[in-house]
Amino acid sequence: MDEKLLRIYLQDHLAGSTVGVELARRTRGANEGTEYGPPLAQIAAEIEADRRHLQGIMEDLGFGGDKLKNIAAWGVEKAGRLKLNGQLTGYSPLSRVVELEGLLTGITGKRAVWVTLLEVAPGEQRLDAALLERLRDRADAQRATVEDLREKAAREAFA
Repeated sequence: MDEKLLRIYLQDHLAGSTVGVELARRTRGANEGTEYGPPLAQIAAEIEADRRHLQGIMEDLGFGGDKLKNIAAWGVEKAGRLKLNGQLTGYSPLSRVVELEGLLTGITGKRAVWVTLLEVAPGEQRLDAALLERLRDRADAQRATVEDLREKAAREAFA
């Protein structure tokens, strides 16, 4: 196992998870009180838990996060809120579609981390393959839920 490359890879994904957590929280908050609210609250909680799992895995491997990457990722997510959404103020149906697509992208990337670590696990005793399988499966379930929400949001926005 090339620990240097794996460390960089995991640090990059940890920074990406910073964006994912912030996006999930924002999307959850913007959809409270709607039929999108409950599933997005669950997804947001799971994404936060998944980030903690990634941090724990990195600690088990003796890797720390890259503070500069995490700060930059946080700033990028905040800047992404400035995009036009077809309304001067407030949340628009386009906002929901774009945010759900962003969550899909992040979940897909997160799933790739779990699959990559599963490939490394047979030769690395510090990795818990059973945990990684559960995380991969949860990412699959998250993708299915968010894709269903995205399809519904797209129909509502563009129909």
